[in-house]
Amino acid sequence: MVPGPPMQKPTVFAIDFGTSNSLLAAAAPGVTFDPIALDPDAADPTLLRSALYFVSIDDGRFGVAALRALVENGFRGRLIRSIKRHLPSRSFQKTRVGYRSVTLEDLIGKFLLTMRDRANRHFGTDVRRVVMGRPARFSNDPDDDRLAETRLRAAAGLAGFEDVSFCPEPVAAAYDFADDLEEPRIVLVADLGGGTSDFTAVRMSRAGFAPEDVLAVGGVAVAGDSIDGALVRGVAATHFGAGARYKVPFGANELDMPKALLELLSSPADLTLLDREKIGAQLQGIRSGLVDASDRPRLDRFVALVEDGLGFTLYDAVESAKRRLSDDPSTVLACDDPSLAFEQPVTRADLDRVAEPPIHAIVASLDRTLEAAHLDPGDVEILCLTGGTSRMPAVASALAARLPRAQPRRLQSFHSVVRGLARRAREVAER
Repeated sequence: MVPGPPMQKPTVFAIDFGTSNSLLAAAAPGVTFDPIALDPDAADPTLLRSALYFVSIDDGRFGVAALRALVENGFRGRLIRSIKRHLPSRSFQKTRVGYRSVTLEDLIGKFLLTMRDRANRHFGTDVRRVVMGRPARFSNDPDDDRLAETRLRAAAGLAGFEDVSFCPEPVAAAYDFADDLEEPRIVLVADLGGGTSDFTAVRMSRAGFAPEDVLAVGGVAVAGDSIDGALVRGVAATHFGAGARYKVPFGANELDMPKALLELLSSPADLTLLDREKIGAQLQGIRSGLVDASDRPRLDRFVALVEDGLGFTLYDAVESAKRRLSDDPSTVLACDDPSLAFEQPVTRADLDRVAEPPIHAIVASLDRTLEAAHLDPGDVEILCLTGGTSRMPAVASALAARLPRAQPRRLQSFHSVVRGLARRAREVAER
């Protein structure tokens, strides 16, 4: 028996580093490789949840293992989610992990290194080139947008990648979509994830599209996390003392819960990187000065949320309720952790109401993208939806209403971007 040719190995990885989930595919000259299993404990092993847990910077766990390690270690250590949201933030310089002060690049670099190591073992090779997905805009401020890409490039370098290139995520989704077209069309690709809502207006055919066919790329740092935060602010915050009033020692005036604390409660990204000691002391001070003693159990929840690092637990419950409301007219937002336990009935109408400002911001970004492309809303023939947030009925309806002639098409919510990045990686491999 004559042995067959050795299996071709990839030379370039394609990484979709997401706010909620991350994926990896690969390419070599003339071939692309499907997304690989990165997390054997996940329901879909190709999805590595963008959750990072550290006892020390040299002892990191990621994905499902991060959540399990947090519980096994009695909620000690540092669990971080939505870390991608901090890339354009100049105020984020360093944070403490264990006894060391570390940068954002250090944290993301550890995560990307784990992805690279697992992929190298899977393929039996050592790949040092990567095409990274990136939002159309990390920030509407050009300087902050450049800062975010510079940081992500540095993190990829810390992960062992020596050749790093970027592709906008909505452009990658358009690559994955082109094969389905039977004749040329004006397509608006809407990639709505956890951290950003990204748009690409592109003239596309079955053969794909050339760079000059990308008419405009736009986006805004408002998406699923923002809607989750709005649901907490508008529905769940009362269970954490949002309406409580208090007095400071020796003070006569009654004060409202500080707005900064309510904004912190409503930000899943910020909750995981706060200064627990400082915020916990502030909450304890408010608790001791409460005007109405019946508010004390609600403040206790907020204290436990901060001191025990339970932000992930709260927002897991919020995301689950939001997903159920995509199919059902009502549900119960329930958090069963003993320190946080509460139940709050919530309807789809409640969700639509609190999500109005984020959805307005998303549609405004779509309008700016069309303007940059010199297109009227009626010029768009196909609205291509991808990303988990696009499954929220109010979001999908708002976009469809803005594009009256567009036929809606839905890509795989989690895999379309990474498959498109693999096609771009194949082009890189063939240079």
